[in-house]
Amino acid sequence: MKILYIILVMVHGLIHLLGFVKGFRFKEIKELTISVSKPMGLIWLSAVILIWTYGILYLFNPRHTWIVGIVVVAVSQTLIIIFWKDARFGTIPNILILLVSMASLGYHNYQKLVLKDTRLLVSKNVSIENKIVNESVIHHLPEPVKNWLRNSGAIGKPYISVGKVTQTAQLRMKPEQERWMSATAIQHTTIDSPGFIWTVDVKMNGLINFQGRDKFESGKGEMLIKMNSLINIVHEKGEKLDEASLQRFLGEMVWFPSLALSPYINWEPINDTAAKATMAYKGTKGSGTFYFNSNGDVIKFSAMRFKGNRTEDVRHEWIMNITDYKTFDGIKVPARMTSTWKLDKTDWTWLKLEISEIKYQFGPARLD
Repeated sequence: MKILYIILVMVHGLIHLLGFVKGFRFKEIKELTISVSKPMGLIWLSAVILIWTYGILYLFNPRHTWIVGIVVVAVSQTLIIIFWKDARFGTIPNILILLVSMASLGYHNYQKLVLKDTRLLVSKNVSIENKIVNESVIHHLPEPVKNWLRNSGAIGKPYISVGKVTQTAQLRMKPEQERWMSATAIQHTTIDSPGFIWTVDVKMNGLINFQGRDKFESGKGEMLIKMNSLINIVHEKGEKLDEASLQRFLGEMVWFPSLALSPYINWEPINDTAAKATMAYKGTKGSGTFYFNSNGDVIKFSAMRFKGNRTEDVRHEWIMNITDYKTFDGIKVPARMTSTWKLDKTDWTWLKLEISEIKYQFGPARLD
């Protein structure tokens, strides 16, 4: 689809070349019945250069070409209006270029919003410097949690302050959907002032994609989903989303083992391989259960979460199953997992997630 679009743009530019050819009398152009002066011919040539430049830039970086695209449409459409009788059909590709450019502009503005929110989140994080995870600070935890911290490699390392998690994923938007959609995501998580911002880019096809931003900050959750970075599909806030977002933050402790020592989290032992964590932060409270194997690895997290934010929505069991591990900065964490809702009539595995990179910050928070 991208190649077809670029071909259309290049052909659109080639047609503009006819105005230059006629203006300089290189060849008789019967398709242009209106006289073209040499100065006007140069303007037609400028339009050609602009359009072809746009096409080349779009080939390499389609999401940062909106400025050139808008200029192209302005110049091209002005010429088309002047020579409307002969060139009016050029309006069709200009409309397409304008729509694509507006989508690129929407993505640009969306990224600015995400960057602003992320900077604000990180700036609120107040970390304690030179604090080390050791046996003396984990003595009160349930045995399986202590075993996990030892096995993860967290003992002897500083407390994590901020984490940047780079992910690839496959998603299904509905239980009945058979086709998995590919996605990439980046998450910034702050530990001392609990919060996260998760941004995901989901490709549906060559024309339609979705950008999503899940946020948990100051005990409040927020979900924003846009189509092609322009049209709001979902924008939710509310108490049920607050609780569900906190439980998600709690489950993602598996990437940040020192979070287990947070003053906002209380632990209850269940048995030798399970422990329940309850988190309360700024008026929002939630809990979930971590399951471990005999080696001390987390293999599952389960919580009763609200799946939606409507008045009639109820809690369902949400399960994160872990299938593989990687080590980042000396800390062993889950690298492959699935996310499943256990609904009334079916189990809906909606997410397959793989971690490609985690960058930890220890000490003062900063945005990398």
